Amino acid sequence: MVYLISVMLTSICKEYWHFLLCQGILSGISNGLLMFPAMAATPQYFLKRRGAAMGLAVAGSSVGAIIFPIILSRLISQVGFGWAVRVCGFVMGPFLIFSCLTIKARLPPRKSSFFLWDAFRMGKYALLVGSVFFLFIGMFTPLFYIPTFAVMRGMDEVLAGYLVAIINAASIPGRIMPGILGDRFGRVNSLFAAGLATSLIILCWPKVSSNAGIIVYSVAFGFTSGAIISGGSVVFSLCPDSPKDIGTYMGMGIAVASIAILMGPPITGALLDRYHGFLQISIFSGTMTMAGTGLAFLSKSKFREGLLGRV
Repeated sequence: MVYLISVMLTSICKEYWHFLLCQGILSGISNGLLMFPAMAATPQYFLKRRGAAMGLAVAGSSVGAIIFPIILSRLISQVGFGWAVRVCGFVMGPFLIFSCLTIKARLPPRKSSFFLWDAFRMGKYALLVGSVFFLFIGMFTPLFYIPTFAVMRGMDEVLAGYLVAIINAASIPGRIMPGILGDRFGRVNSLFAAGLATSLIILCWPKVSSNAGIIVYSVAFGFTSGAIISGGSVVFSLCPDSPKDIGTYMGMGIAVASIAILMGPPITGALLDRYHGFLQISIFSGTMTMAGTGLAFLSKSKFREGLLGRV
């Protein structure tokens, strides 16, 4: 309900602070309240196939990220911004009601303290939180700036506007397939592979020039970065002793890591303003993603399977 209110209020926003309150604060809080109960409930029903289940659940956001930007871009020119946003809200309503009625936790909630601060004293959990933090600093940069990069390379603005949709489309299999492989070869191993591939792709960013190359690059980045989104959530489920604590571990870990999303784009934006190119941006983002990959590998030493095990 709160999320729908934030969408409808956005449709009547006029000033910058209106959008900040409705989309930045109200929508952000309600999104978190919607997302994490669903993510916490899903792994309670699975053990051996937990990665595949989480990948399928998280892939739904990619579908929405493809559909709604296209709906908005088409409707704004026809009915205006206000009604375009309201139509999106009306589309979201039935799905939100369905999810509220169907998502149920398998286990009763624990009755201990709301936060489990002792989790951060656990070496493997602290390293995984740090890993996802650095991965998030670097991996969101192309998602924010690839349309700008494409226009600077001569791509038509209309086609460049669809690059984010292409990235999100490619992230659907990227979120599902690594989860399936993670159930077999190790979920931390899957996150490590996704981080390594994404960091290398980001470092190669400035070398892409043609329209075809940018589209192929967007597909490759979407696939590997999608694996980080699903893998970065499911690895936290490896840490708690009780399935009842999975939601708290995931919520605390993603909450800390999400601060990185606030840090990465402003830093890369400042680099773009100063250097007017993408070489420095790719080096910074690729290095941050590589650092997160290294922490994911180090976290394996805290599991009984060891650095070379299937964790």
